[in-house]
Order: sequence, then structure tokens, then C-alpha cells
Amino acid sequence: MASAGGGLTRRRGGGRVGGEESADGSRVSSPVPRNGSAYDSRVPETSYADGENGHKIAFDPRDISENEERTKQPKLTLMEEVLLLGLKDKQGYLSFWNENISYALRGCIVIELAFRGRISMQKDSSRRRFPLADRIIEVVDDTLTGEVLLDEALKMMKSSEKMSVSSWIDLMSGETWNLMKIGYQLKQVRERTMKGLVDKGVLRTEKRNFLIFDMATHPVADSGAKEELYKRVRNVCSNRTVMLNPNPWLPEDVEFRYLRTITMVCAAYAANVLENALTTMSHESRERGFAQVDELLAEYSQWPFGRRAGAGQAIGANLAQAVNDEVNSGKDRELQLEVYLYFMTWFLRRLFANYSRSSPRV
Repeated sequence: MASAGGGLTRRRGGGRVGGEESADGSRVSSPVPRNGSAYDSRVPETSYADGENGHKIAFDPRDISENEERTKQPKLTLMEEVLLLGLKDKQGYLSFWNENISYALRGCIVIELAFRGRISMQKDSSRRRFPLADRIIEVVDDTLTGEVLLDEALKMMKSSEKMSVSSWIDLMSGETWNLMKIGYQLKQVRERTMKGLVDKGVLRTEKRNFLIFDMATHPVADSGAKEELYKRVRNVCSNRTVMLNPNPWLPEDVEFRYLRTITMVCAAYAANVLENALTTMSHESRERGFAQVDELLAEYSQWPFGRRAGAGQAIGANLAQAVNDEVNSGKDRELQLEVYLYFMTWFLRRLFANYSRSSPRV
């Protein structure tokens, strides 16, 4: 609506405080520039365009940059894919007994930021003297992604002191005795990830009655997205030649398509939700699929990537070459890939912890 005084039309709400969520928690707004911040010199707060009725239209250029960012990235983030694998289609909620998925989701947040080129290990020649867990993470690009949880984590990393990758995952999970840093915990990760999927049309919101209280649930609205996800998982776990055909959820020009898929499958394994995608396969095929993921965790949690001596060749024989081609095309991303390597070993530790407790694959 044009204003009475200056004839301006506003396309973006100007009353929200930067960095806060909308009422339904589904979106994060661009941060309000502060004196001396990285946002002051990058883009102006407001620009104007001529409308059809002769009035000027005010818009925030950061909206356009966020839209451009979305076109270059997969439609679903890693944490959304892992959560979708664990979600009950009709009931619209996750298993109440699965404690592993919360840790896996927070790990996926950090990996996603690394894949998008926002964070990396600190560029220091002496870093190789330290194990991956003790290497320092730094923000190399503070441009917002348009994804709520990613932007919240990115802004925390930008505004805080530099810490190791293991420290960040502990803080985001709330596993810290330092009361001064308890505010770094990412809260309601499952629910907010589901709301992001609602915004993308993959899920819908309903209310269900559980005994004496009502609870919001998120059944699947677009079964095509989950079916494509299942196909990718079964492709990696059962095919000798893994082919990732382009689809609306994983376009062909997405960077690190094969490495992303391997990460998603391994994260789902650590989150104890991988078997949901393999239920249509025979028992023998499922067991071979789990053995293949064990191989992937071993092969892609150390550098250089590649098949170990004596590893089976019946599944994913082309993966090593496909991943090496992706890595060679982005040789300047070594520091980001170190973040990925840490979390692959972290997923392995989570799995060993699961085995020691004899937890079932559900």
C-alpha cells in the first residue's frame, strides 16, 4: 500500500528487530547493521524501484541476495534431509526414544555452513599439529543463507570468540558447565527444522491430542520430496554405480553433490534413522547397505579420500572418482573440508557409543 506522505510501497516489514524470528519461528530477518559491523559497508539498508503505478517501491537488497543464495543451494539442507528420514509420514513426529538425532542435526548445521563456504578451519600452517577436534573454526563469509538455524549459528560464531569445532558442537548441544556460555545452545532444533520444511511445502502442520494435552505435528505434505530422498539413500547403499540424477531438491549445479549425499547417509546412520529408507529392501540387501555405510564412514573420514585396501567393490564403485573430481574442482575449499572430516569421525564415535549401549537401528 502506498503511504500517504511520500508515495512509497514497502515490501518488507520494517518493524522487526534484526536477527529475530518471525511469529511462527519460520524465518530469520537480516540483522540490523551496527557501527563497525561487517554489514555496514556491504549493501545499503533500503533501495528503491519504480512501480507500475508511478510510486517508488522500497526493498531490502539483502532479500535479493538471500534469493540468489537459495538458487545456488539444494532445496533441502542436510539437517532437513536427516529429519525427514526419521519422520513418521502420517503421524508427523519423530520417535520419542531416539536421542541420537538431536546431536546429528547440530552436526549437520556445522557441516552445512562449511559446504556453503561460510566457515572453515582457521588458516594457520601450524594447525596440522593439532587433531581435527582442537582446530579453530572461523567465519570466512558472514552473508546470511536465508535458513533460520544456519543463520543463527553463523551469527553466534561471528560475534563470539573463536573456538574449536568440538567446543562449538558441545555449546550448541548445551553440554557445557560454563553458565556464561549456556546461551549458545541451539534450542528446539527439531521443531524449527520441521517448520522450515513446512515453509518449503514438504510438511504441513496439524494438531493432535496426546492424552491431556495438544501437540503440533507435521505430517508429510509432499511425498515426492521424501521419495527422492529414499531413492538417493538406496542408490548409495545398494547400486554398484551410483548415479545422482538431477531433481528439484538436488539440482545438477549444486556443489559437492556426491559428498553431500555421502554425508547425509552417514549422518542418518549416526542419527539412527537410516533403516527407514531401506525397509522395502530384503534383509540381505539391508545388511549389505549398512555394511556399505560402515565403509563410507571409514573411507571418507580420513584424507585423502578413497577406498581402503580390501574394501568391497560391489556397491558404489564409482564414488571415489566422483568425490575426487568434486574435491579437485574446489581445491581452495580444503579448510572447509577439514570441518567435514571432523564430523565424519564424530559420527563414527556416536555410532560406537550406540553399539556399546546395544541400541537398535530404528
